[in-house]
Amino acid sequence: MAQLFNEGENMKKLFLVMAIILFPTFVFAGDWLISSDLSLNLTQNAYSDNWTGGEVGSLSWTSLANATAEKQLSDKWNWKNVGKFGFGQTHKQNAETNDWEAPEKSTDKIDIESVVKMTVGSIVDPYGAFRFESQFLDNSEPSLKRLVNPIRLTESAGGSRSIYKQDKDEIVTRVGFAVREYIDRVVVSINPDKTKTETTNDGGLEWVSDVKYTISPERLRYEGKLTVFQALYNSKSDELKGLPNEDYWKTADANWENLLTASITKYVQVTLYTQLVYDKEIDKGGRFKETLAMGLTYKLF
Repeated sequence: MAQLFNEGENMKKLFLVMAIILFPTFVFAGDWLISSDLSLNLTQNAYSDNWTGGEVGSLSWTSLANATAEKQLSDKWNWKNVGKFGFGQTHKQNAETNDWEAPEKSTDKIDIESVVKMTVGSIVDPYGAFRFESQFLDNSEPSLKRLVNPIRLTESAGGSRSIYKQDKDEIVTRVGFAVREYIDRVVVSINPDKTKTETTNDGGLEWVSDVKYTISPERLRYEGKLTVFQALYNSKSDELKGLPNEDYWKTADANWENLLTASITKYVQVTLYTQLVYDKEIDKGGRFKETLAMGLTYKLF
């Protein structure tokens, strides 16, 4: 059982990072429209030593935190911040020794977006946005685990339109020009205890649509986000010339996230999360993720 907690120090650092990120939201909650919730999902299996069938004991947990802070700064300026955080692990017993193996990561997400809109009352409102995407723990290289790596930064500006808004429900879409920077602290092969920073930049057109809709009041709610990015330039285009993948960066990237939340009681809910990602530079096929969970939730605001 001791191996279940062999990464305890790393976990403390992860939750400290989450607390630091969320702290400003709570401190400056004065004139803001705040919504924030925390949830914890657990799944546990255990078997006696004489159990037949080949099953092994397991423990899975996922912690999620979502926060939104919006403020109408003036008649013409609106500022909205959204943070989505998640981390989870799966622990399994060894089938032969019954010892607990090192935990494997099942969920890891840091997604912070800030959008400032000029609400001029026209068909399209000018906007500027910044987005920070990463993960708490990068264990792709066993010799050196890195916190908050890799990082993707996106700065964009363009036009935004609110298609529908009523109470907490809304449909907002925006189109603009975006610049992305990908920062990766890669492990040095000759010295696995050190890293070097590699960066890639690209720019192009970005289309983002956000949907929040209450299907059944206090019971069933849907949230979705679609992001499409068409690169027009890439900082490594010259290095890729002559290679089979030299034009992969010219293909549009897409990220479609869906979250369906069913509230069973005030503190118990069932969530279904799906994500479809297409990025030809990473894989020529689409990648799909699905998570169905039931657990405890607590709304802070």
